[in-house]
Amino acid sequence: MKLVAALVASVALFGGLQLFLHGGDGQGTANEATPSSTYQLTANGDEAACAIHRGAAVSDGLSLLSVAPNCRKLMPGIERAKFWREGADGTVAFSENGIDPIVTFSVADGDGYESYAPAAPILALNNDSND
Repeated sequence: MKLVAALVASVALFGGLQLFLHGGDGQGTANEATPSSTYQLTANGDEAACAIHRGAAVSDGLSLLSVAPNCRKLMPGIERAKFWREGADGTVAFSENGIDPIVTFSVADGDGYESYAPAAPILALNNDSND
């Protein structure tokens, strides 16, 4: 009888811990991925812009990335980017392989990012409010 009581208490404790860790929403970590987002990329304040789409999370801090073909006009080579990597410090890097950055952004004033590597062109990445 003590074994059954201990088992019931263990299950209740585990369930309570799960509710605490997941905010009581009943969803596990598989559904906690960052939602998809659409951004506008501009270069040096130019009026030309192109679309960037952050897709599903692949792993912690790494998401799929879609870059519109016309983004090449803003920065040749950026169209090869397939991954969005977000650093613990808030930086964002686009890469072809998930590791080596093609361009790196830091958080800018307001709602968006500004590139710092490479030094030119300076790119602005702003959340598209139509998403």
